Amino acid sequence: MEAQVEERMCGKLRLACGLYNDKLRDIFTWELLKTLAMGQVLSLLICGTAVSCQYLANAGVETPMLQSFLNYALLLLAYTTVLCVYKEEQNILQVLKTKWWKYLLMGLADVEANYTVVMAYRYTTLTSIQLLDCFVVPVLMVMSWFLLKTRYRPLHYIAVTVCLLGVGAMVGADILAGRDQGSTSDVVLGDSLVLISAVLYAVSNMCQEFTVKNRSRVEFLGMMGFFGTIISGIQLAAMEIGAVKKIKWNFHIAMLFVLYMLCMFALYSFMPVVVKRTSATAVNLSLLTADLFSLFCGLLLFHYTFSALYIIAFTLIMVGFVTFNAVPTRTAQLDTDSTDTTDQEAQSASDRLLPADRNGQSNLPVVSAL
Repeated sequence: MEAQVEERMCGKLRLACGLYNDKLRDIFTWELLKTLAMGQVLSLLICGTAVSCQYLANAGVETPMLQSFLNYALLLLAYTTVLCVYKEEQNILQVLKTKWWKYLLMGLADVEANYTVVMAYRYTTLTSIQLLDCFVVPVLMVMSWFLLKTRYRPLHYIAVTVCLLGVGAMVGADILAGRDQGSTSDVVLGDSLVLISAVLYAVSNMCQEFTVKNRSRVEFLGMMGFFGTIISGIQLAAMEIGAVKKIKWNFHIAMLFVLYMLCMFALYSFMPVVVKRTSATAVNLSLLTADLFSLFCGLLLFHYTFSALYIIAFTLIMVGFVTFNAVPTRTAQLDTDSTDTTDQEAQSASDRLLPADRNGQSNLPVVSAL
């Protein structure tokens, strides 16, 4: 009798273990692991830009607009020239004729987002920037809800909260390590610039998600390179000519500029690939680890003080990111049984943003990720 009871209990235990293993396999799929790895590649690229900027700053070079201009110019050479050889509605002339002002606004948002966050370092602290820069995630979720008709589940909000707790742990470690760098000359102005930058990043990322999912990655990058080069070039001529003239060029400085350009070009080229697989919100969650990678590099290169909170922060962000991607988001079309009317309503808001000609999408050549 006891043997039968023990056998039944073992059977139930094996069944529970089997169901648990199946559940884990359903969550940790190969697609999720690839998405996780691709997101961390983006974080490493941002880390590369941060390290090169730190070395440039140590050498007395502070020309953020020049660095942005070089990145956009490289995108112009690589992708805008490709648009020039496309035919019919994919050609750059046709794109500019029908959507020039939309891509102009998108490029303006991206350029000014980069510029305002750099300016914020002159007025507020690193801690404030790390905390307030996370504002891009909720802003992006709100924009995606109304404009892209993305519907999030309760688990997604929990995942975002876990990621933000990880950022809080990272900031706490910075404070304990005495890394509250930056300025306090005008904290209110600096914090306001960070918030403005977060909103502009959210606009740029949302436009990127819509464009790469409805048009093409090449069109997005080509238009970003075209308008980004024009806008950043104008600002460079107006604001940084004096700083550029003061640069004492040598091989070391030149290599740092090259490293920054290559990392930024790879980041801009690869990010749309990840956004198309997931979403702009998911990508921004994965990018929260970029500061941690920079800190880990700083341990070796700039002799930062290590704290166990950095490991805790990295773990929390990774758990939140995996949780967010484990459950797919929904669109407004899936939340109702109606067909034609609902489809038109679901597409109307996003179509007003960057209307896509889906008839010609299948004929558009695709450039490889890297």
